[in-house]
Amino acid sequence: QVQLEESGGGLVQAGGSLRLSCVGSGRTFSSYAMGWFRQASGKEREFVAGTWRSGIGAVYYREYADSAKGRFTISRTDQNTVTLVMNSLNPEDTAVYYCTADRSIGTMKSGKCEYWGQGTQVTVSS
Repeated sequence: QVQLEESGGGLVQAGGSLRLSCVGSGRTFSSYAMGWFRQASGKEREFVAGTWRSGIGAVYYREYADSAKGRFTISRTDQNTVTLVMNSLNPEDTAVYYCTADRSIGTMKSGKCEYWGQGTQVTVSS
């Protein structure tokens, strides 16, 4: 069974930082894009960041939503693990954060991801 398992969410004060991790199991994700979406209460799910590479051995590219640029950093620590370091958090970042994986970064960004994690709650207090 293929799974994506997130960890690292929690409660933090505005201006603080959190590090989210996601580990995939059940298959190798070496050729997959992996990334993060979030969904705030009453809002649609939105793309946050993604990382992918053009081929085995190639460097990993990164892409961010405008809301994440300059504050969040996505990293691929190994073929099945992706992390998201979030700095300078503000209450607008409060949401459930989902780890995702898909063969195509374009498909991922559209929200039609092949795999989704269960989500981890991030709450930023003012």
